[in-house]
Amino acid sequence: MKNERILLLLLSAAMFTHIMDFMIMMPLSPSLMSVFKITAQEFSLLVSSYTITAGVSGFLAAFQIDRHDRKRMMLVMYAGFTLGTLACALAPTFGLLLIARSIAGAFGGVLGALILSIVSDAIPLERRAKGIGIIMASFSVASVFGVPFGLFLASEFSWHAPFLFLGLLAVIIFFLMVFFIPALRAHLNSKAKSPMEILTTIFGQRNTLKGLSFTSVLSLGHFTIIPFIAAYMVGNVGFSNSELSYIYLVGGALTFFFSPWVGKMADKYGRLKIFTIFGSLVILPIIAITNLPPIPLWAALVVSGVFFIFSNGRMVPSTTMETAIIQPESRGSYMSIRSSVQQLTSGLASFLAGTIISERPSSFGPDIKALVNYEYVGLIAVGFSLVSLWLARKLQVAQGA
Repeated sequence: MKNERILLLLLSAAMFTHIMDFMIMMPLSPSLMSVFKITAQEFSLLVSSYTITAGVSGFLAAFQIDRHDRKRMMLVMYAGFTLGTLACALAPTFGLLLIARSIAGAFGGVLGALILSIVSDAIPLERRAKGIGIIMASFSVASVFGVPFGLFLASEFSWHAPFLFLGLLAVIIFFLMVFFIPALRAHLNSKAKSPMEILTTIFGQRNTLKGLSFTSVLSLGHFTIIPFIAAYMVGNVGFSNSELSYIYLVGGALTFFFSPWVGKMADKYGRLKIFTIFGSLVILPIIAITNLPPIPLWAALVVSGVFFIFSNGRMVPSTTMETAIIQPESRGSYMSIRSSVQQLTSGLASFLAGTIISERPSSFGPDIKALVNYEYVGLIAVGFSLVSLWLARKLQVAQGA
């Protein structure tokens, strides 16, 4: 159990850097749009570039991920992610930042699949949701500490500073993983599959196809609204740039405590039941947060906090469900392609939202833009969320999962 805790701690730390690297872009949207003189559509390209390259690399990694020791693959991918993040810190122009984000995404996109595969190999299904809940608490730590601290660094120095902090932290985590993560080769006992056999295993089974569809729909129901929450809060609700950190501080603190608890409840009462509860409840804050008028700070934080709780509450059981729909010897390949699908549909969701949303002058300042049509994006997110509740009932647990 001690070794298991150390493993979960290191994997959570790695996931923290990956999630913060992705999340920090969104609250930096007002600053980046101002510094580079770019539109909401161009900013959405910055977000999408990370997810698109992550999706492509995740698909390609599926043909190798189950052929090697999980630790070795983890170290290679994390090293590439670290270098990409440091490149973001040094990027002087929009074009070079776009390239650096693409590099970071190419390696970072595989990390999530690797981490979930390692947890699934090391922890049996009856306790797995709790382990995944701990891993996904890294989302909360990124929100509670990472994003506010990143915004503080950006306000005190420049937008480059958060990426430099992340890159240096990733270097430390990399060396800790070298010494403390054990070799993981249990999945290598079976004969290595050819690329065609891998594709047939994943795309030739109805259960895995349903799982990938489930991933796509969840991503579309989540990432259509996430990238523009910060810009909406500033331009439409009345937040200052310095107050944006409160959204992530409050939401992250709440989900930090709820995420492991949700995992325990999923193990105790069933993953599908817990997913259904939170997947239904999240519709209310989606509608609320995309239609907020100018209201007091505390009221906006209540709405955003509830959104974070319910949104995270559906992610823990849904992720656990997906680790169990394929046999262990093919789990890495499936999770990698799942990550690819998730990243590509997340990028599509961000791009789709960017085409729907337009801008107008805000009443909160001459240099501030308010978003128009965000409420329609919220309705689209609700539609996909409802479809995910139906698809969840179609997934089946694979033998030996």
